[in-house]
Amino acid sequence: MTTYVALLRGINVGGKQRVPMQTLREMLTGLGCEAVRTHLNSGNAVFTHPDADEESLAAGLERAISRELGLSVRCLVRSAGDIRRVVDGNPFAGREVDPARFLVTFLDAPADPAAVSGLDPAAYAPEEFALGEREVYLHCANGIRDSRLAKTLTERRLGRVGTARNWNTVTKLAAMAED
Repeated sequence: MTTYVALLRGINVGGKQRVPMQTLREMLTGLGCEAVRTHLNSGNAVFTHPDADEESLAAGLERAISRELGLSVRCLVRSAGDIRRVVDGNPFAGREVDPARFLVTFLDAPADPAAVSGLDPAAYAPEEFALGEREVYLHCANGIRDSRLAKTLTERRLGRVGTARNWNTVTKLAAMAED
């Protein structure tokens, strides 16, 4: 059995794209997932599956949400090991970084470094970012809501579908996936 983490994009925000967590758990169970648990009300689930892969699980979940709720929701699925890699690869480790102002944007594929090569880090200071394997780490020192860098590092610029989680959520999902 492999443990996975599902990250749903843009649900339960401002009353739009409502996906109840009980419904999400039931849909995942219907896809053959076991030991399904959710975290918060924002589309985070941890589960096991005996023989599927990340892409087929994400596609199956997207189809189930469309069929059962009539919503178009992008889903990213990562293995527990990949979530651990993201945590262990924290480029800001050892520094005082407020975890509520530190985001990881999970991407559907690696970002092209050329997409960010023209960004001058000094122009965004004290905000900073680092590309990971299939994620972008973003430290919004003055808060996420008014972050200029967060508004710059969009799906459009990166050419990838993404969904962001703050560091508290990322580390909680990693711990849940390792239980």
